[in-house]
Amino acid sequence: MEDIGIVTLTLIAINGIVTYKGLKDFNFLDRFAFHIDQILIHKDYKRLITSGFLHLDWKHFGFNMITLYLFSTSLEPSIGIIAIVLLYAASLIGGNLLALYVHRNHPDYTAVGASGAVSGLVFASIGLFPGMDIGFIIIPIHIPAWLYGIAYVLYSIYGIKTQRDNIGHEAHLGGGIIGLIVAIFIDPTILTTNYFPILLILIPSFIFLFLMIKKPHILLISNPFSTSKKAYTIEDKYNENKASKQVELDRILDKIHKKGYDKLSKKEKDTLNELSK
Repeated sequence: MEDIGIVTLTLIAINGIVTYKGLKDFNFLDRFAFHIDQILIHKDYKRLITSGFLHLDWKHFGFNMITLYLFSTSLEPSIGIIAIVLLYAASLIGGNLLALYVHRNHPDYTAVGASGAVSGLVFASIGLFPGMDIGFIIIPIHIPAWLYGIAYVLYSIYGIKTQRDNIGHEAHLGGGIIGLIVAIFIDPTILTTNYFPILLILIPSFIFLFLMIKKPHILLISNPFSTSKKAYTIEDKYNENKASKQVELDRILDKIHKKGYDKLSKKEKDTLNELSK
């Protein structure tokens, strides 16, 4: 493993500082998080960037930063400081633009996380160095980088389909695709030398993007054996999840009213904190 580079160290530090501030100050988090209405109606475009440095919790932050470290320590010395900064920025913005398109009709949708930018670094690394192995801290195992990339695609697709949290899963996929495209611009020869792992990543990603944009009901059918002919759209899924969260919030607030806040379990307190964001 290469020594940690200046860009990698700087990005981890900035993410850590901004995340700490956001977790301590809800107004700060709310002011810089990805929010559909604030971006589309109030033209607050800075959120396309600032939201990528905030995280829901330290576990979310840790996963992204460990992944950033594992891939960028090899990538940074190979492509240079300017290229990796441009790669990170393009992946961050590209991922959030995809999320903006997917949720353009969901005015109160919010999300945070560096996942789009980190996904860009992951996919770029796979395109440039498909033979590299990824080692995990504590666990003494290594897996091929391309296999990690496929797992990342599948995880992103699963996250988009379920929408159970405020993590920008669309940004995973969008940022990853942009990162791989940028890698191709950096070194066009990888299209002939590394075409197989590139196709393994891009083909399922583009197929899913096509279905998500053109035929979203195919991906969001809640019961394939239902006799109902009504298409189950991404708006239906969003509204269903929103209603479910509201029911849970109402239940917790009712419990507080009857028994007091101290009677909530730790899980209920965490849920209340999350649903109140």
